[in-house]
Amino acid sequence: MKTFTKLVAALVVGALIGMGTLGCNTVKGAGRDIQKGGRGVENAATDAQGR
Repeated sequence: MKTFTKLVAALVVGALIGMGTLGCNTVKGAGRDIQKGGRGVENAATDAQGR
């Protein structure tokens, strides 16, 4: 019974680490997308000013 509990605990910890890793990549990707969108808005504003 103790072996089963240790196995379940190890699987839960592994799943949490995996989700954390995926979450970081998702946030990092979203930050890049937002940054690209900001550049697009900045370029459109510059073009609208005729510069």
